[in-house]
Amino acid sequence: MSGRPDEAHDEEARVASEPGAGARLDELVRVVDALLADEGGCAWNRAQTPRSLVTYLVEETYELVEAIEDGTSDDVREELGDVLYQVVLHGALAARASSGSFDLADVVRDVAEKTVRRHPHVFGADRADDVDEIVRLWSAAKAGEKSQRTSAYDGVPVGQPALARAQKLDARRAAAGGVRPEPDRAPTTTSGTEVTGTEVTAAAVTGTEVTGTEAVDTAATDAQVESRELAWGRSLLAQVDEATDRGIDAERALRAAVREREILLRRDEAEPAESGQLEGGQAEGEQPEGAQAGGGTIEGGTIKGRPVEQVPPQPE
Repeated sequence: MSGRPDEAHDEEARVASEPGAGARLDELVRVVDALLADEGGCAWNRAQTPRSLVTYLVEETYELVEAIEDGTSDDVREELGDVLYQVVLHGALAARASSGSFDLADVVRDVAEKTVRRHPHVFGADRADDVDEIVRLWSAAKAGEKSQRTSAYDGVPVGQPALARAQKLDARRAAAGGVRPEPDRAPTTTSGTEVTGTEVTAAAVTGTEVTGTEAVDTAATDAQVESRELAWGRSLLAQVDEATDRGIDAERALRAAVREREILLRRDEAEPAESGQLEGGQAEGEQPEGAQAGGGTIEGGTIKGRPVEQVPPQPE
């Protein structure tokens, strides 16, 4: 560090005098309490409920994910603050509810106690020499807490993104020692009529009102659509299973691919590509076989020059 030797000491003293995280959290609690105050507060905030805030909680969480994966440290800092605000606001609303079931202090105490219980190798007498052992201890502690569950698949959120939920269920399956089930291939039927092929009734195409026996055709058409969607979903699920076997986070991989596509779309929007062929006869936008958008070629399931990030062991 350049400058006088006492500059480092002055900086250390300044940092030491700054309020700690606990004091800052208390400050945020006071801010939220002021927003919810009956006198002089914010009517919008007072009108909110945990259910009405779900949309914002999801948005802020995904903005944090985006900042972590594709942002700066300042972006991460800001989005962490927004998520923390949601936590404090939910705690304050719960405390104000007629039931007064819990408050932020309860939330903080509960998560601290749970974290201690699930790390017996740090806070208890157990010992863990590697990550596998840590995961085993974590899982055993969690199993004790969730002993009322009747299925290995209880507790996997239905609202979780489908790719992530598929891998979470598969992780539970693997931990329980099960095998991946084959999908039910039985034909879809409606009103006793087997639905096959991809034919669509004229009524469904034209929007004509259907009555009488035509309703059966419409129902059959709806079943055909569902059947095709399910078949496509099964093929996608097979790809997710392959990603799991290769240690790839399917949700994160798709997010990265979508971000890449957005970059390309925005590029094309700002600088419309000229029509025609590139030198050598390759159409603009095409890539040679094995090429990966954004650079590098795919070799043996990895992108040459860029290692594929693996999914770390997830405590269950």
